[in-house]
Amino acid sequence: MPLWKAVHDRISSGRQVSRVKAGPLDEEQRSAVADLLGTDRLPGEYATVSMAALDELLMSAVGAGAREVVVALLGPLDDRAGQRALADASRSELWAWLDSHVVVTSQPALKGWVESIRRAGLVAGSVERTRRELDRALRILAALPAAGVPLPVLAENLLGDPHALDEGTRGAGMVLRALAELHDVELPGNAQERRALWESAGVVEDELSSVVLAAGLRLSGVGGQVLRVCADEGHVAALTLAQVRATSFVGAPQEVWAFENPSVLAVAVARLGPSCPPMVCTSGWPNSAVIALLRGLATEGSSLRYHGDFDGEGVRIAAHVIARTGATPWRMATEDYLRALGDGTPVGRVTEAPWDDGLASAMREHGSAVPEERVTARLLDEIQERGRVVGGLP
Repeated sequence: MPLWKAVHDRISSGRQVSRVKAGPLDEEQRSAVADLLGTDRLPGEYATVSMAALDELLMSAVGAGAREVVVALLGPLDDRAGQRALADASRSELWAWLDSHVVVTSQPALKGWVESIRRAGLVAGSVERTRRELDRALRILAALPAAGVPLPVLAENLLGDPHALDEGTRGAGMVLRALAELHDVELPGNAQERRALWESAGVVEDELSSVVLAAGLRLSGVGGQVLRVCADEGHVAALTLAQVRATSFVGAPQEVWAFENPSVLAVAVARLGPSCPPMVCTSGWPNSAVIALLRGLATEGSSLRYHGDFDGEGVRIAAHVIARTGATPWRMATEDYLRALGDGTPVGRVTEAPWDDGLASAMREHGSAVPEERVTARLLDEIQERGRVVGGLP
């Protein structure tokens, strides 16, 4: 039996087998192997048997080869090599799916998150379970920043389980690692830091603390009235998330300019007053009010033109805004960066820009950031030259 088990195991490897080693054998088993092979000398504690010789012996004795004999004695063979190949192919397909997922490709800063997921390996050794967990995390990431909803509500709405993103769950860990990668911050080490990172993504934000700055917008509804009064007086409006939600976007302007820094809006209204074209400021990473306003404008047909800082974080913010609102990058190409180069602070960690394959490499090569404030006058000159109609409703 030790010999049959050894043959069954080796053939089940799925590889070519020329010799089989069986053992350790007791004296009775050694005698049985010697009788089978027809030798006048007992093998040692371990016996090595030629498969070709064993096949020939068995064919002459029982009319079946070693494969058929061990199947009859011990049951069906496995194909471990084939199973490993299938498992390898399944894992490769999983990582390729993750690499090419729209949430990842639209925000290349998440490539680091993808690599960390890959290094961590499969959840419980299962490709299917890993894919399910990743799909849930990607659904959450696609919906962020959230519109100021509590974490349990977000989890219930998107995953059907209000506790799916509770502290300590695998899903929450995956999403928080992705957010830390996006924002280029350390993974939160305590509950307070985790809450802060969730809040930066519009989760557990109340409707009053999330504010968006806008200028030159004339809409209707409660928020629209605030926008209109400020636009007519040549001021920047500060709209809460509650006011954005109470805004009607009917009659939204044909074109809206979105900027990363509040200073751009300040210069624009000082220079243009009531004639300032429609502008929105993300104030760095956009909060819920910013995304809600930009999405509302885009839904009603406004073309969103986005510009931000030329540094590592500025590129990540731009990719985030573009992915979440459908905005188009404006004056954010490699040639725009090179034209504005001068003395500046270091660019920091630079990830790829989805809209321009050469921008990241140019920024790494020169290593100098271009703040939005440096090109503000040039941007406003071009906006004026385009001669767009001011505001939305007449």
